[in-house]
Amino acid sequence: MSKGRRRRRRAWLATAAAGALLTSCAGAGGPGSGGANSINVLMVNNPQMLALQELTADHFTAETGIEVHFTVLPENEVRDKIGQDFANQSGQYDVATISNYETPIYARNNWLQPHDPYLAEDPDYAEDDILEPIRTSLTGDDGQVYAQPFYGESSFLMYRTDVFAEHGLTMPERPTWSEVADLAAAVDEAEPEMRGICLRGLPGWGEVIAPLTTVVNTHGGTWFDADWQPRLNAPEFVEATEFYVQLVREHGQSGAAQSGYAECLNNMVQGNTAMWYDATAGAGSLEADDSPVRGDIGYVAAPVEETDSSGWLYTWAWGIQKASEKPDKAWEFVSWASSAEYEELVGETLGWENVPAGKRSSTYDNPAYQEAAAAFYEVTRDAINEADPIDPGVQERPAPGVQFVGIPEFSDLGTLVSQEISAAIAGQQTVQEALDASQDMAESATERYRER
Repeated sequence: MSKGRRRRRRAWLATAAAGALLTSCAGAGGPGSGGANSINVLMVNNPQMLALQELTADHFTAETGIEVHFTVLPENEVRDKIGQDFANQSGQYDVATISNYETPIYARNNWLQPHDPYLAEDPDYAEDDILEPIRTSLTGDDGQVYAQPFYGESSFLMYRTDVFAEHGLTMPERPTWSEVADLAAAVDEAEPEMRGICLRGLPGWGEVIAPLTTVVNTHGGTWFDADWQPRLNAPEFVEATEFYVQLVREHGQSGAAQSGYAECLNNMVQGNTAMWYDATAGAGSLEADDSPVRGDIGYVAAPVEETDSSGWLYTWAWGIQKASEKPDKAWEFVSWASSAEYEELVGETLGWENVPAGKRSSTYDNPAYQEAAAAFYEVTRDAINEADPIDPGVQERPAPGVQFVGIPEFSDLGTLVSQEISAAIAGQQTVQEALDASQDMAESATERYRER
């Protein structure tokens, strides 16, 4: 790719982001007035969504005549607004971005249109091309699909191949957490200016709780047993959490208790850390044209202890509100935004490295995508395919989810527990104290499930 083309692409993306931020501010108060041939879409403001917003008018609207009015908000704000609008079934928004955490819950509450009738009449959409774990995670209790993925991700371990080679260190293709801890210590000793690993410590059920829960799962722990008895201060949960906290305190980044995905990404890009365990989506930034570490990163499966795999499973997906008065037009948009055709459009206009991948098998078979994502596409695909939201650990679970528990109470409970864990990372209390307090909160939050 020429330097001139790269400059034009970066300029285009900067313009798209700026325009989307303006739209976000303008649309934050409510959906567009629209008309009979328009829909309102409420979505999160990540870069791939912003690119879709810019492509919609010239492609989707030009082809279908359907105008799309976007309201674009940061993740925490959009979750709150979607929850309120869908719970009230006000019908203000026809389509919204929801994850595999919300989808089964919203479906259970009858807040979403089932997609099966549309899928039956739309063979070109190729639902069977969607990766099985992603499709399963967007399925309701009744077996129907209630959302279509825009992109998907799992988690894996990223590491500096050049640093490892320089110091004679070898990364296994499927490392254990014990091996990772030893490697982190070795890097600390060999590279005084570099930390061994970066791990999330920032409070939030989508921040520190996500990687920590995968560590708990593979160490034999669980948030709840099959009878909804909380197990947060059980020996396995304590052991896993003590391991995580000790690893990040001894060999992790400075300010770990306030470090999330963005901070660890920055540490890795700036060469401040040798390993990073996090979302597979991070690879795209590490391998970007302007990344100073491009070509120096290796990617291996999420570390394990007692399980065969341990990567999480997450997808931003499109849900159609049950109260929408334009569900057919909403489906036209959803089926376009999640289609292989849209991925081709992004690949041809913005570059294959910017494709919202992680959802379709055909993406990983596409030579153009394979070339753009050569460093990580196979490991990413395998991580997603190996993720098991129904059985992610060593014991039966009462609700689905790898890095979360699929119940409405988890968003609040997970956030409260995360604050306790972050305090332990900061050295303000012991892990045992943090988990004893978390156990009490879990018992209170899930009492209604044990009374059934």
